[in-house]
Amino acid sequence: MVDEIDERIMRLLEENSRMTYVEIGRTVGLSEGAVRNRVQALVSGGVIKRFTIEKSSTHGVRALTMIAVNPGTPTYEVSKMVNQLAGVEKIYEVTGEYDIVMVSSGSSIEGINKVIEDVRKIEGVEKTNTIIVLRTL
Repeated sequence: MVDEIDERIMRLLEENSRMTYVEIGRTVGLSEGAVRNRVQALVSGGVIKRFTIEKSSTHGVRALTMIAVNPGTPTYEVSKMVNQLAGVEKIYEVTGEYDIVMVSSGSSIEGINKVIEDVRKIEGVEKTNTIIVLRTL
């Protein structure tokens, strides 16, 4: 079970994943060992899935692609296939006209276009709508 301290630890790691356990401990009022144990429990429990980096918005191109899935195809199956494509950063299953929102990145518009073309080849994908990110705040 995730408590308030775990939530604070995860917020700190989201802001700066290079923060040491000692620094986190000072902020949340725990020892280095207690923070280490909590982070390990969050990882082994599947709450923290991975540690990653966020590239500068001046490096490459990022896009949001909305994907509509054929009603006869399980959305989760399409999501799993999309998530395996090169260039895909994140997948969200959503409500509304579209079923999936994909965040992708590439070194150029051509790289983004390749990801979109690969998505459209997946069985069950009805249509896509892509938005190029101009600025990240």
